[in-house]
Amino acid sequence: MIIIRNRAYARAGLLGNPSDGYHGKTISIIVRNFWAEVVLYEWDSVDIVLTEDDRARFSSIHDLVKDVRLHGYYGGIRLIKATIKRFVDYCQANQLKLPTRNFSVRYQTNIPRQVGLAGSSALIVATLRCLMEFYGVDIPIEAQPMLVLSVEKEELGIGAGLQDRVIQVYEGLVYMDFDEAREHLVGSLKCYTYEPMPVNLLPSLYIAYHCSLSEPTEVFHNDIRGRFDRGEQKVIDAMKHFAQLAQCGREALLQQDTKRLARLIDENFNVRRSIYNLAPWQIQMVEVARQCGASAKFAGSGGAIIGTYDDESMYQELWARLAAIGSRVIKPEIQ
Repeated sequence: MIIIRNRAYARAGLLGNPSDGYHGKTISIIVRNFWAEVVLYEWDSVDIVLTEDDRARFSSIHDLVKDVRLHGYYGGIRLIKATIKRFVDYCQANQLKLPTRNFSVRYQTNIPRQVGLAGSSALIVATLRCLMEFYGVDIPIEAQPMLVLSVEKEELGIGAGLQDRVIQVYEGLVYMDFDEAREHLVGSLKCYTYEPMPVNLLPSLYIAYHCSLSEPTEVFHNDIRGRFDRGEQKVIDAMKHFAQLAQCGREALLQQDTKRLARLIDENFNVRRSIYNLAPWQIQMVEVARQCGASAKFAGSGGAIIGTYDDESMYQELWARLAAIGSRVIKPEIQ
């Protein structure tokens, strides 16, 4: 029996997010500390094996409410089903005939849920890789992020930008320019400009996330999208500013100007705070990190932060002081 196994990793937005959903610019890193793994093998029917993330049994109504507050309403099965559907749609639209083969698919993930490390899109990317390998379909790498995004936005109605899908497909360190002027088609799918950068340009980075508090991405993004679409100038200007910060961050990385990069990271959060109503515990994480001398901003949506630090002594202080407020600190594995 042929067993196909693929992983996709968590990610962190280093600069520019959330402008990726508004034709801006971002810089992101892959975070190999956490992953979603999909295993697929030939079977007599199409069988999606449920896991703990598709939990439907609870010890009490209070246990159910606690689980929903922490993880939201959705497990992984809808993501896998939607990915399979979109993969078939893509193949049909591009006149790619699929062999008559069925499969069983199962997954596991250790990506912390609902803290903005892109666990949902990681599961989709890993599933797509398995499907491409199982059916012998080669989807151009430039086109894969938009296909992954279509699973979430068009199939499932999840508000999202392209950043997560680009970095999870390309991995490493990537600068992304989503300017509409750079839009082009690869087959039937839109693409933009994605520039992989050498990972050794990065300074020392940390990531921290709250161990017991989270906020679903759908909740985090919705109001900003509405304000942007209604033409609120403050939000429109902020998205332009985020994009400029990413562009400046690219320059800082190429020049290995760590101090400038740290200032840009701090400014990214300050701008975000000016347009979002943020939970006190999220603000506290950033403020505690800055009190240690580190830079800090949101890694995505929800409850994870990323920033630079100077040396091991500062890292240990970050670890201890953030642990004291219920947060875990790690050094991201990027290569």
